[in-house]
Amino acid sequence: MSAAAFETRDLRVALAGREVLHGIALDLPAGRWTAVAGPNGGGKTTLLKALACLLPASGELRLLGRASASWSARERARALAWLGQAESGAEDLLAHDVVRLGRLPHQGWLGGGDADDEQAVREAMEETQSWSWRDRPLGSLSGGERQRVLLARALAVRAPVLLMDEPLSHLDPPHQADWLAIVRRHVARGGTAVSVLHEIGLALQADDLLLLRQGRVAHHGPCSDPCTHRAVEAVFDQRLRVHAVAGRWVALPREEGDA
Repeated sequence: MSAAAFETRDLRVALAGREVLHGIALDLPAGRWTAVAGPNGGGKTTLLKALACLLPASGELRLLGRASASWSARERARALAWLGQAESGAEDLLAHDVVRLGRLPHQGWLGGGDADDEQAVREAMEETQSWSWRDRPLGSLSGGERQRVLLARALAVRAPVLLMDEPLSHLDPPHQADWLAIVRRHVARGGTAVSVLHEIGLALQADDLLLLRQGRVAHHGPCSDPCTHRAVEAVFDQRLRVHAVAGRWVALPREEGDA
């Protein structure tokens, strides 16, 4: 059994005075890719932000075996890379400089990078196929190009834990496949990935699937487990069916007359 990347007990988050997460208890294993899915409004983004300590939460939260409160901001920034949903800002920065921001946790207080930082930036941009527009301002890029630069920024951190909220937005199918390969390489190197996905078919390619509904855990288990498939169908009110196609699991809309 893998050690836990995240452990939560009675994790609760309230937004605008309304509780959104209701006593979440989880053990998310290290060295695996966990996809988070579920109906809209289920608390997926809120959970991811709570794990990243971007939202105040009550209850117990541990990162890589240590209580979250014991991590300094700098330590956490080195251990956990974040790719948020529809991130904005830095429109005038060159793509290369945006990715270099991922190296800030590794630099001294006076800033400035070194050869290792530049190598990390180049490798991340080459992995996301964004190196060729490194000298273009972020604001001049298409949605898909921009998303690949922001993913490169997260990869440049070289953190063991990668948290991604809807990372496939604006990516066409070939680049979604590239993203899938990137995540699998990260995990193969011993890293951990946790991603919120609306694309259920791609979520089912993960190692584990965490289903949230109305701020509670509806199911957490391996994507290969038939119990997980039944849980996917149940959490979406039987409007989907999980099928095996070409050795992979896919979720298709249920049509009238389907068994």
